[in-house]
Formats: sequence, C-alpha cells, structure tokens
Amino acid sequence: MEIVNAMLGRFVHVGSLTIVDAAGRSHVLKGDTPGPEVTLKLHDKKLHHQLFLNPELKTGEAYMDGTLTIEQGTIRDLLTLYALNRKNLRAQPIQKTMRAWVKRMRGFLPKNDAARSKKNVETHYDLSNEMYRLFLDDGLNYSCGYFRTPDDTLEEAQVNKLRHIAAKLDLKPGQRVLDIGSGWGSMAIYLAEACDVEVLGVTLSTEQHALATERAAARGLSDRVKFELRDYRDVEGSFDRIVSVGMFEHVGLRNIPEFFMKIRSLLTEDGVALLHSIGRKGGPGSTGAWVKKYIFPGGYAPALSETMPAIEASKLWVTDVEIWRLHYAQTCLAWGGRFAANRDKAAALLGERFCRMWEFYLLISEFSFRYGKHMVFQIQLTRNVDALPLARDYMGETERRLEERERAARPAPAQTQVQAAG
Repeated sequence: MEIVNAMLGRFVHVGSLTIVDAAGRSHVLKGDTPGPEVTLKLHDKKLHHQLFLNPELKTGEAYMDGTLTIEQGTIRDLLTLYALNRKNLRAQPIQKTMRAWVKRMRGFLPKNDAARSKKNVETHYDLSNEMYRLFLDDGLNYSCGYFRTPDDTLEEAQVNKLRHIAAKLDLKPGQRVLDIGSGWGSMAIYLAEACDVEVLGVTLSTEQHALATERAAARGLSDRVKFELRDYRDVEGSFDRIVSVGMFEHVGLRNIPEFFMKIRSLLTEDGVALLHSIGRKGGPGSTGAWVKKYIFPGGYAPALSETMPAIEASKLWVTDVEIWRLHYAQTCLAWGGRFAANRDKAAALLGERFCRMWEFYLLISEFSFRYGKHMVFQIQLTRNVDALPLARDYMGETERRLEERERAARPAPAQTQVQAAG
C-alpha cells in the first residue's frame, strides 16, 4: 500500500482524498488547490493495488459490491475529485502503458453481428420498462435532450430534441420514414403526429418493442406507426427519410462502414437521413472497461475522424453537422436526480447492488460530457446534392412551425375553458 500511496500522492492536485485501507490505516492525499474532500474505506486488501492499476474498472466494481464505501462526502464528490485530477493519474507511466495496450487491441474486438447485437441490447434495454420510467421523461426518451435554455425541464428538452430532428429531416406529408433503434417509440410517434408521415421503427429490444407498439395504438397511430423486432441490417425496401437516435453507439467500430452503406441502400434518390449519436472529441479511443463490462457491452462512441471516412466511402453527401457539448451532461444530471428520488422503487425492482451500479453509471456519463471528451453529433446525409434547400433557414422555420402546432394542440387551461363555455 505504501508504494501505491506514493504514486497516488502525485494524482491528487485538487481537493483531498483520505483512504482508510483494509487494515484500518489512513492515507491522506491532499492537493494544493481546494476541492472536494472525500474519505474512502476499503474493505478488501486486494483493492490496495487494484484501484491504482485499473481505477476506472475497480472503483465502480468495488462501489457496486460494497467493498468500497464512502465515509466522508458522496459518490458524486468522489467522481468529481477523480474528474478534476484525472489527467494527473493518466500521466503515470503505468496508466499510459495500459491505455496504449487497450488501443492496440481495438482491432481485435469481436464484431457486433446480429446475434451479438441482440444479446448486447437485451443486457441493457430489457432490464425493466418500469425501471426506466423511474428516471426518464414522460416520453421515455433515452438519449440526449436539447436544452435551449438552462431552465428547460427534462420533458421540454426532449421535445426540443424531437422537434429539432424533425426540422432537419425536411419532411413532407405521406413520406415513409425508417427509425433505426426506435426505443420506446417517441421519435416515431412525434414524426407521425407532427409531420403526417408513416414510420417503421426497428429495435432489438423486446421490452421496448412491446411498449412502443402499445403507445402508438393508444394514440390511434397503428395504421401509420409500426414497430418491428428486427436488426437494421435485415431491413429491406426504400425510405424517403431515415432517422437514428442513440443507436449508432451500439453499431461497433468494425461495423461503421457497413452501417452507412446500408443507409445509402435504403434511401430513395432524393432521401434524407439524420444520425444522432454520442461521439468523442479527442480522436479514436476505447470504451471504458467498467462501462463495457456492466452497462454497454459492445458499445463504442466513435470520433468524427472514424465516422467521416465511412460516410465518404458510402458516397453519401454530408449536408449538415452539429455538435452538442453540455446538453448530455444536463440530461444525465436530470436523470440522476429522478433516479435518486425513486431509488427505493428501483431497489425493490432490481436490488441495492443495481442501484449503486446505476448511480455510478449516470454520474460517470454526466462527467464524461462535463469534464471529459464526449459530445453528441448530428450528421445530416443525402444521396443527391440537391435533395435539400440551399440555405439552412428551413430548419429554423420548420421548428417554429412545429412549436406553434404543439402549442395550439395543448389543452387550454381550466379557467379559460370555463370562460369559453360560459
């Protein structure tokens, strides 16, 4: 522990970290800049070395299992401390060596074929619809919201996102739309209601498929919105528009070229596609070991430098690119607050260990956008150069028109209704 303590001493420059080891001895690591003050208690002596050799995996595992407890501060304080000092830890020679090895192994990762993709989706998305209701917005949007103002609620931010994407698709009534990774159906339902189009949503999640189908039926949209349990690679036909929100991260690095070739093959000659995905600012990387093991097996958020060459090879036009920076941090913060408020219900559904895992997941996700290199990109694609208006003005005009339509469709306040009746 003394060797590890000496090395970790160079890690903490901001705040302070006190580690009480399995033998009850305290090791104080204090930075020269004020910051979070955290005390950890280690209940397993194996953690003395594991936490230094593989902190991103072992900290999460130990917190989940209860072999690491926080005696002073909170899990948020601990992860804030790590985020503020992360560069110092990663500068250590052994950390550099381990990251270099992980990057070299990227090309040997198993390919996400249809069977593996379905298994990966089931691991995360088929946990429990009731659990997801505990922290998502009313529309069950499990992707980044679009906060036009800091005061937007989670519900407002998610509708903002749907409206923003609809505007970029430049939809015309009666068009046929494919939603790849349709989740619980909010994108498909919004497009059908707001833009008068037909939508086919495909997903590999049994739970999502069932609930999305139920939601569409409840809104009287079964004739125009359909959901299928199908891998996107098995979709056939042609579509005027294709949208994919929060699914590209599950394609897998080795499948990126195939994904865009499939998009091209499904688009009509004058078709438009809109891809919404988590990406990374700092070039090619790797999925964190803890996230890959417990949250998103097979998942990878690609850099633009890994995405654009595949688009070029597919001969699609990139007609618009937009980068969202802190929107997902704000989204995860809202999710975390709602999950905390419903933690007892989550524990009753899936247990205490799951709750600790989910807390850790939502926090590191927030911090990857707030302090790290993650962002969200939206890429608009076409087959033909003249498939869209020359100026981007149509996007803003369409958003305003859709917002006015939403406002007009809202029920009038009770007082106004009484006055109108009188």
